[in-house]
Amino acid sequence: MTGLVDWAAARARMVVAFVLMSLVAGALAYIELPKEGEPDIEIPALFISVPFPGISAEDAEKLLIKPMETELSDLDGLDSMTATARENYAGVALEFDFGWDKTKILADVRDRMNKAEADFPDGYEKYTISEINFSEFPILVVNLSGEVPERTLVRAAKDLQDRLEALDPVLEVSMAGQRDEMLEVILDPLKLESYNVTAQELVNVVTANNQLIAADEVETANGAFAVKIPASFDDPSDVYDLPVKVNGNRVVRLGDLADIRLTFEDRSSTARFNGEPTLALQVVKRKGFNIIDTSRLVREEVDKARADWAPELRQAIVVTTSNDQSTNVESMVRQLEGSVLTAIALVMVVVLAFLGTRSALLVGFAIPTSFLLCFVLLAILDVTVSNIVMFGLILAVGMLVDGAIVVVEYADRRIAEGTGPMHAFADAAKRMFWPIVSSTATTLCAFLPMLFWPGVAGEFMGLLPVTLIFVLSASLVVALVYLPVVGGVAGRFSRVLWRVTERLRPVPKGLRLGLMALALATAFLGAMRMLNPAWPAPGPASSGPLEMLPGLVLFTLGLIGCSLAVNALRDPQPEPVKAGYRPTLFGRLIRAIAGNPVMPLVTAGAVIAFVAGVFVYYGKHNNGVEFFVKTEPEQAIVYVRARGNLSIDEKDAMVKAAERIVLAEPGVENVFSFAGEGGLSQNTGGAQPPLDTIGQVQIELMPWQERAADPDLHGGLILARIERKLAQIPGIRTEILNLSDGPASAKPVHLRLKGDNWDDLSAAAQIALDRFEATEGLRDVEDTRPLPGIDWQVDVDTEEAGRFGASAVLAGQMVQLVTRGILLDTMRVPSSDEEIDIRVRLPERDRLLSTLDTLKVRTEVGLVPLSNFVTITPVRKIGRINRVDGKRYFDVKAAVADGLKTAEGQPINANERIATLTRWLDTGPFPQGISWEWTGDQEDQEESTAFLSKAFTAALGLMFIILLAQFNSFYNSVLVLLAVVLSSAGVLIGMLVMGQPFSIIMTGTGVVALAGIVVNNNIVLIDTYQDYARYMPRIEAIVRTCEDRIRPVFLTTVTTMAGLLSMMLGVSFDFANGGYTQGSPASLWWTQLATAVVFGLGVATVLTLVFTPSLLALREWVRAGAYGSVRRLAALSAGPDSRAARDLALTRAAARLDAPEIVWTEAPEPRQADGESKGKPDGLRAAE
Repeated sequence: MTGLVDWAAARARMVVAFVLMSLVAGALAYIELPKEGEPDIEIPALFISVPFPGISAEDAEKLLIKPMETELSDLDGLDSMTATARENYAGVALEFDFGWDKTKILADVRDRMNKAEADFPDGYEKYTISEINFSEFPILVVNLSGEVPERTLVRAAKDLQDRLEALDPVLEVSMAGQRDEMLEVILDPLKLESYNVTAQELVNVVTANNQLIAADEVETANGAFAVKIPASFDDPSDVYDLPVKVNGNRVVRLGDLADIRLTFEDRSSTARFNGEPTLALQVVKRKGFNIIDTSRLVREEVDKARADWAPELRQAIVVTTSNDQSTNVESMVRQLEGSVLTAIALVMVVVLAFLGTRSALLVGFAIPTSFLLCFVLLAILDVTVSNIVMFGLILAVGMLVDGAIVVVEYADRRIAEGTGPMHAFADAAKRMFWPIVSSTATTLCAFLPMLFWPGVAGEFMGLLPVTLIFVLSASLVVALVYLPVVGGVAGRFSRVLWRVTERLRPVPKGLRLGLMALALATAFLGAMRMLNPAWPAPGPASSGPLEMLPGLVLFTLGLIGCSLAVNALRDPQPEPVKAGYRPTLFGRLIRAIAGNPVMPLVTAGAVIAFVAGVFVYYGKHNNGVEFFVKTEPEQAIVYVRARGNLSIDEKDAMVKAAERIVLAEPGVENVFSFAGEGGLSQNTGGAQPPLDTIGQVQIELMPWQERAADPDLHGGLILARIERKLAQIPGIRTEILNLSDGPASAKPVHLRLKGDNWDDLSAAAQIALDRFEATEGLRDVEDTRPLPGIDWQVDVDTEEAGRFGASAVLAGQMVQLVTRGILLDTMRVPSSDEEIDIRVRLPERDRLLSTLDTLKVRTEVGLVPLSNFVTITPVRKIGRINRVDGKRYFDVKAAVADGLKTAEGQPINANERIATLTRWLDTGPFPQGISWEWTGDQEDQEESTAFLSKAFTAALGLMFIILLAQFNSFYNSVLVLLAVVLSSAGVLIGMLVMGQPFSIIMTGTGVVALAGIVVNNNIVLIDTYQDYARYMPRIEAIVRTCEDRIRPVFLTTVTTMAGLLSMMLGVSFDFANGGYTQGSPASLWWTQLATAVVFGLGVATVLTLVFTPSLLALREWVRAGAYGSVRRLAALSAGPDSRAARDLALTRAAARLDAPEIVWTEAPEPRQADGESKGKPDGLRAAE
């Protein structure tokens, strides 16, 4: 394999061409890759909806849900099945295992549903199957409001909706706040009686005359002529003129019996934007398109549409945009780009301090090259750039330079020995080939198992290992193929620069300083123009590659000029002659540890005791455990809750009271208010509004950048103040849902109760609800039992109705007249793109239940009061029945208050409260036949914890195999892996120092990732030790190994820590526009993961540098002791005159000799008479 290095070095021009092509392709890929805030997750779930007008919840369960459960329960890969039965509707949610074959499963589900339909009663509507996708949430909301008629506002909104849906990146545009049109036929009951007309006759008349009739064509000798019979309605007058009764020449039209008008459906909800009535267009983009470009395109199209309106319409209708996710994404990308550049800058500072300018530039070459190669791979796999991908780059910054540092450091040593640059770098790559491959492979082993992370959390975090695998694989190619060639070419170029430098030395020093200043200014200008082609303008004018090219050229020329100026300003000094071995301070420490049999045991015991102490201390003083990190909210929903038979006007008044409080709060940018049904589509992470919700107020806070300078405008504090003020409104309850990102849910304490008996299940839910409300630290407690209430049940006495020749259908139609009305048919009108309903009903003053007592129906015996065979009775309302895996269930849920502690001082969080409630549940407080389980976050947390434990074990196993292949030693392989235990202690120290809870997702990921990082130091140490042990004593090899490798070990550790330092502290510098940010929502996501890696790696490295030599020395002392014991026994058994006895005596005598140690030192330089010193070569001295 090392022949690859020689092959690349022999074809330097071709490799340089590949390098340039990689840089260009990577830059283009990054520019073209779509940018997203969160990963585009496809949830393996299907939702089946079956509408059935008029069916009750109990009948929907019996007649619709159970047949579907029977057919769907044995689908391949089915994980869980939940069902909901309620009035007019039945639905089933199917969750499958990740990695599903969606096409095959969709076909299977349709096949099973076709079989289930055979058991459905007549009257159901065709089922629909929908998917769940996180990317299909609105990226932008376009709001229309103004003092114009509702129909004018709707037409303008629909025109804008059509134009936006015609854009390629837009998947759909849904409208919120609108009412559907309908043709309303208001009957006069007295006229119906007088004209002897029944409701069924009206339905038959309308249906028979609203048909699309295909009359074909007539063929004659003169040709074929199409015959057209226009019979469908396209204007309200067509319905008005319909004949209902004919008596001789007298025709009774529908218009004679009713008032017919084109209107809107009854208002069931209200919608306002910042206090003004509004229509909201929610724009959903297609998968794979850039959210930033799509948002800009939508805004441009809105401006074009408004320009086409009449001047009066533009002035009357106000069009604004809100909830623009591209703003957050663009801000996030800019902050994370700043974090990446900050990490690179910190790494380069460290490398510059240790390796010098030329070597630092070569190491720095590995960073952008590896990144750009990674972007090429991401583009090939059609992966979008999200915050997960960007953090993967930040995490990789310090790791990907490890191989480059090792190669450059070794090559520098070879060049110092007189080897040419190309040969030196080729030799370095070949000598370090397998250690670099092994260290990179062990790091990849930590991330490979994470590719199989199940569940939503796995899909969410899945791009992190993908990014790291791509980057680290690219860094391997860069370190072993690109870098040797580039280093060799750079060495030759350095000779050219050296000749130019020699010619600049005679130039006056002032001019050389001026050249230095000019070069620095040029490099700075080039860097700024690369980051922001419009610099010094405040914002980037363009991000295209052509606009960045001048900045790149200026930056490169500036760096070359800096190098020339620095070398020209430096006075040449002769290098002192250095030879021999000189012990260092660290070498003396290691010699003291490894030089006798006792100290290795003492040192190893001290390290083990320290690690054990850390674990014990953390167990008593930790900050708790959480599923996912909590970030600062930028959007939220206020659920307004109330109970009772409230009208839409009453609901709207209550929502207005909450809306006024929210609008008055500083830091709030936009407010959407919805009373009744409806609301904007939001990614709530699966959270459902409480059942007694009468409306919601959706909040958009000011952008974080505008609030960062004022601590009082922190998102959490704003919502806390709003919550306190809302609690003072009488008659309602409010609940705030923080729309934070990530897989965590809003109410992590989620108990599910299952059983078959409705009354027992309701009693168990009440018991659990009471216990939740009495448990300290739980808030916003709710359950999913149906709200208490009554339904009016209309019972038809079929026997009595039969005597009059009536039926239940006739009675049902009369009841519909006092509710929503009888649906006669549908029609199309010019003002609507969709069909509208034709509904007939009574005047508003007669839409009362008492009207049923006075209504008369025509039967075979004449007009008969409906009350003769119909009775109306109140019954208990069962509005909804939930089922899971074939059983009914109720959920009891609660959120956890922040900042509370138990009496023992332990922080109160979801895990701690669940543990407390579990102990109570184990006492069996529920009726017989009721089972319980924790679901929601707890279920996901247990799944993620189990997986991360398995991934950690699998990573260790894979690394152990690789280490065995390299070292061929069980002892050395196990010794390398012991660094993982040391790093775990460092992680816990980091959690304690930073005051952070242990996050299952983030900290757990950090622990697994750390396992692949910390072993690299041990690999370098033990690989060098095995090399040295071939030709020097073992203890001396241990000391020399630690002395020689402390610099690359320390350097690789510090670079990794420096790369993550900005993320751990939450600091990001804006290199394009200046300034910095701290504590941004994007950085808060990764603070815990970065803290785990920084502290774990730092502590593990310090401990490794003494622990590993101790155990290596301990093995040698144990071997020496065992060998010495055997020799002494042999000498004792053979007698004092034996050869073994004489050898033992000679060994003891030699050990007592005190031989001098020859070391090199710098000889003092004697002073000359003129005060100048004269150099003198190094001399020898004997250390007594």
